[in-house]
Amino acid sequence: MSESLNQLLHESFSKNWDHKALCDLGKTPLTYGEAAQQIVKLHLLLQEAGIKPQDKIALCGKNSANWSMAFLAAITYGAVPVPILNDFKAESIHNIVNHSDARILWLDDAVLNAVTLDEMPTLEVVMQLGDFTPVYSKEEKVIKFCSELDKTFAEKYPNFGINDLVFHKEQPEEIALINYTSGSTGFSKGIVLPYRALWSNVRFAIDNITYLKADDGMINMLPLAHMYGLAIEMLFPLCKGCYVYFLGKTPSPKILMGAFAQVQPKLIIAVPLILEKIIRSKVLPTLQKPLLNFLMHIPGVSNLILSKVRKQLISAFGGQLEMIVLGGAALNGDIEDLLRRMKFPYTVGYGMTECAPLIAYAPWYEIRKASCGKIVDRMEARIVPLHDGEDVGELWVKGSNTMLGYYKNQEATDSTFKDGWMNTGDLCIFDKDGFLYIKGRNKNLILGPSGQNIYPEEIEDKINNLPYVAESLVVDREGKLVALVVPDFDKAKQDGIDAEAVKELINNNRAALNKMLASYSQITRFEMRDEEFEKTPKRSIRRFLYK
Repeated sequence: MSESLNQLLHESFSKNWDHKALCDLGKTPLTYGEAAQQIVKLHLLLQEAGIKPQDKIALCGKNSANWSMAFLAAITYGAVPVPILNDFKAESIHNIVNHSDARILWLDDAVLNAVTLDEMPTLEVVMQLGDFTPVYSKEEKVIKFCSELDKTFAEKYPNFGINDLVFHKEQPEEIALINYTSGSTGFSKGIVLPYRALWSNVRFAIDNITYLKADDGMINMLPLAHMYGLAIEMLFPLCKGCYVYFLGKTPSPKILMGAFAQVQPKLIIAVPLILEKIIRSKVLPTLQKPLLNFLMHIPGVSNLILSKVRKQLISAFGGQLEMIVLGGAALNGDIEDLLRRMKFPYTVGYGMTECAPLIAYAPWYEIRKASCGKIVDRMEARIVPLHDGEDVGELWVKGSNTMLGYYKNQEATDSTFKDGWMNTGDLCIFDKDGFLYIKGRNKNLILGPSGQNIYPEEIEDKINNLPYVAESLVVDREGKLVALVVPDFDKAKQDGIDAEAVKELINNNRAALNKMLASYSQITRFEMRDEEFEKTPKRSIRRFLYK
């Protein structure tokens, strides 16, 4: 088995030449052969622009078939793509382009209108993703070459076919891409990922998600500039011969339901918030009706009800669903209890950009409540306790998925690695069977009055289950725990409760909350917020903004 990502891609393109590969919402699908033709055209352009293997190419735009082809063109040429989240502010985009030493920038119209090209002096070529036309070039010959690209391609490849598709033969430790995170704890760092890390993630998905076959469709909902979406929603299905369907816009319920009905996906990749919203809006209101609520307490009858709800959910997701894989955040405990009772095919994995991204996973029929699976193939893990005698500690990992380090930041790299092991910064515990449980981030850990470890995420999970709470954040204010709470104003309005009344109702539930908490982790007060917390693209709260 060759450990080559580009070889996996090449084999899939060759086997599935006439099959659908990429499709934008409302557009005609591109076959693997048509996508290959565009990729080779971009190879010719990169060659004309003087791009060499390991040169950096920045990529900033909304998810689309063209985004995918631009990324694939870069990585199969041997250049280093630098995906940038298109909702980053202009200053952040400028900084990342400059810091990464990018020579080319591909962007869409929205980003072009936001950035200032003069602020990115290292760029030699700027191109639009919409039609791959140049916006700027230091050399006039590149502009001219682009205008004649179709003609040049036709002359060079009069009968373009599989044998004309040549991909870069990479080395495992060679840099594949640099991914700048938008973390919940501070400024973005450039994570340098080698080809072996991408190959290992894709290989694991191929080996463990065997029900996904060539010609199956997948809906892309997560940002491709984030490793979770890039590796599992794009690279993996393309290596399987599937086709990827790009929404290209905010996944509203109406758009999602239409896409699910059209594509009928077997596999859905999502963050917990999407599934939680569907359960809270579509399932819980029905189960909480007086008659059904009564019947749910009758053994046997409750199972029949839940079985019917399960079928309705599967149908809503297109009818062919085999599994929803959740990642990026913890799943709410009460929602998870309900999903387990109805035997719904969900699972919660765990990873981070520094591991491209997989660290732990288990299929839905093996996963344990509140767990995120077992350590994936080609990876090792160990717990380093914060205090002697404790089971909980920092999770350290090593193996094929780990990054090379942080780009041009040796200090951060050295502080993260020790003897080949990488510190995830997450506080975790293993059970006796090797299932991993995340307690929280070490940076978020709060020390109680007598040195007790307080995990704010565990308290937040309980707060979020209180009536009319949308989300919450627990912070330490001069030795006292305060919960910042965002009420669910939409649900309150539906129930005829005004904004001030719902805040009072939530406040009145603080005593009930504290009865569920240890004495050292009592919440002293709620602070109400009228707007939701600022979040990363994977929907994690940017906690450092709310100390």
